[in-house]
Amino acid sequence: MQISIVIPLKNEEESLPELESWIRRVCEKHHFSYEIIMIDDGSTDKSWKIIEQLKQGNPNVRGIKFRRNYGKSAGLHTGFQASNGNVVITMDADLQDSPDEIPGLYHMITEEGYDLVSGWKKVRHDPISKTIPTKLYNAVTRWMSGIYLHDFNCGLKAYRSDVVKTIEVYGEMHRYIPVIAKWAGFSRIGEKVVEHRARQYGVTKFGGFERFINGPLDLMSISFVGKFGKRPMHFFGTLGILSFVIGFFILAYLTFAKAVYLEYGMTSRPLFYFGILSLVVGTQLFLTGFLAEMINRNSSIRNNYLIEKEL
Repeated sequence: MQISIVIPLKNEEESLPELESWIRRVCEKHHFSYEIIMIDDGSTDKSWKIIEQLKQGNPNVRGIKFRRNYGKSAGLHTGFQASNGNVVITMDADLQDSPDEIPGLYHMITEEGYDLVSGWKKVRHDPISKTIPTKLYNAVTRWMSGIYLHDFNCGLKAYRSDVVKTIEVYGEMHRYIPVIAKWAGFSRIGEKVVEHRARQYGVTKFGGFERFINGPLDLMSISFVGKFGKRPMHFFGTLGILSFVIGFFILAYLTFAKAVYLEYGMTSRPLFYFGILSLVVGTQLFLTGFLAEMINRNSSIRNNYLIEKEL
């Protein structure tokens, strides 16, 4: 199969028929073998019934229904694991992503050799309350990750199959899939200017300024896990030894000074307490490294979602 189109959604009953029809028209025009995987992330409207109806009219439609809402990362991860296409394309279900971009994205993966291609909505049709946080978020992410994409959070992306089968997306990490892919060794990351269409149905799921607060924290988490996830002792142990050695030499100096100058007031000096603090912190960091190594070696997969129905 050439293309798997993964669409996580929640309460998008109005847009699904038009989206499926549009995708089918584009894929049939270009003679793609394809599948559409729609992941219902705990919708409370008629989205799942719509998916069932679309399945009856198009055998290329597949559906996965979560028992409750888990978030976009869960939907993407489950869709990635279920996909069969050589190229996996993700898009949002609200019709703000144009299926007409599918051939161009597919070409960049198969012909130009990219591992991942991220869409860039150069011209946006969003209110200023959404565009300003997005610009700030993208600027911070570029600075912290070293990946120079204009729009990290664009839902329209394309991947080689082995990329999505390798990476693990959980929590709210869907915003940083290019960063996760880079740390997994997939360095051929490209960008394509794509059309951004105004929302026609439903309401936005945008998280507002909360995303800008949580975003850098998630990015720091990814950066740490990418560098030290398999060797946490290298991080905590290095800091622990450094802190312990500093404290040891401070206390050794104060002990020598006390031995030579009996009237020397060792315990009345702030340096004495700083030395003790360094010893204690160093020991704690070193033990943290041991605990992290034990947890890492016995950790289980984070992504475990309850699926209610599957087509």
